[in-house]
Amino acid sequence: MKLADFDYELPEELIAQAPCEERDRSRLLVVHRDSGRLEHRTFSDFPEYLRPGDAVVVNDSRVIPARLFGSKESGGRVEFLLLSCEDERSAHWTALLKPGRRVKAGTSVRLGTDAEAEILEKLPDGTWRIRFRTGADFNAFLNEHGYAPLPPYIKRRGGAGISAADLDRYQTVYARVPGSVAAPTAGLHFTPAVLDAIRSRGIPVAAVTLHVGYGTFRPIEAESVEDHVMDEERIEIGAEAARTINAAARVVAVGTTSTRTIETAAGDGGAIAAGSLRTRLYLYPGRPFRRVGALLTNFHLPRSSLFLLVCAFAGRERMMEAYAEAVRERYRFFSYGDCMLIL
Repeated sequence: MKLADFDYELPEELIAQAPCEERDRSRLLVVHRDSGRLEHRTFSDFPEYLRPGDAVVVNDSRVIPARLFGSKESGGRVEFLLLSCEDERSAHWTALLKPGRRVKAGTSVRLGTDAEAEILEKLPDGTWRIRFRTGADFNAFLNEHGYAPLPPYIKRRGGAGISAADLDRYQTVYARVPGSVAAPTAGLHFTPAVLDAIRSRGIPVAAVTLHVGYGTFRPIEAESVEDHVMDEERIEIGAEAARTINAAARVVAVGTTSTRTIETAAGDGGAIAAGSLRTRLYLYPGRPFRRVGALLTNFHLPRSSLFLLVCAFAGRERMMEAYAEAVRERYRFFSYGDCMLIL
């Protein structure tokens, strides 16, 4: 399949730059796969689409404040987006740097008055190995000085434009386990009231963990869909979550990360095994879904692995029609935007 077949036109003004004032007041486009029927609702209506025997599965990974800003001795500004920790004790990380073309191995970058980052080497994939010296626990330093790792299509004027509100709103209300460098955005719409409404219907909510890494949003460079390779990401499914999922007549996955976690752990018969795993699962049209029966998801970038996943779940033509309708109806797109429920 050609990647170009999974492109669509999106007016720039539909890319959400800030979240909805109230999480559960975002718009919800409901897509019925069997008939193609579309419904325009509000996210607070989501529990109405659940039925006895369902289980809702969320990703409880917590976004870390993975963006740092510093300056070289020459005065040039450097932005770090931390991707993964190689060695927690010595504070070795892989990161993206901006502007990367003006940085070289051996450069030291000041991070405030008593901390610095040493740039060790550039890796073949364009990321960098970094060693941080903060004089204290690095995680504590990051929590104090780091900013929300907003995606580049959300425009902010440097660190000063990324507010404390972003640290709160670019996080789900049920986030628990620190480790993600991007939010599992389908979960951003949930409120305690919506979760209570789900449970009041007798529907269990199970939490799994996938720490969202660079691979989730890395652009696909191959011209052929099948040639793309996902980066490895860490997942964990507890015993209670596995039992809840296995007992469900229909699994309603909240987001592509929950979907990939469930489908990675599903055996040939669809049974979920508890445990800690690593996944490179890449779901694109033609790949089967063993366990997920309904999917709540945000609107994704064209030509992305996330858009390919929803096309795999609902069919390319169905998704292209739904996205065209969302554009016509002026839905808000991407991380801070509206959402879609695929039944």
